Amino acid sequence: MDYEDRRSEGRVSPVKEIRIDPFVSEFDMGLARPLSRSVRLNGFATCLRLEQVYWDILGDMAKVNCCTVSALLSHVDREVHLRHGGVKNFTGLVRVVCVVHSLKEGGSVAMP
Repeated sequence: MDYEDRRSEGRVSPVKEIRIDPFVSEFDMGLARPLSRSVRLNGFATCLRLEQVYWDILGDMAKVNCCTVSALLSHVDREVHLRHGGVKNFTGLVRVVCVVHSLKEGGSVAMP
């Protein structure tokens, strides 16, 4: 069954016009580039692969807390174990922490 068949049956809705373009005029594709970094989480060396925008947000959060990114991530790791018994996808948790932080700070995302 192709797209036209599904569309005629009403199972696929037509694409609606996007009202807010997510690609603002000064959008930097470099922020979407994944970057692996070695960090220490509570004394254990590991590697995290995050997009540059998340590393920028983590850097801002660490600066506000007068600590390193590794210390900030160690805190997140420790707290998720204490409060929730751990998490299967730590990198995903870090992304969510960054988004929630950005939303609380007024919805702006760190730009280089």
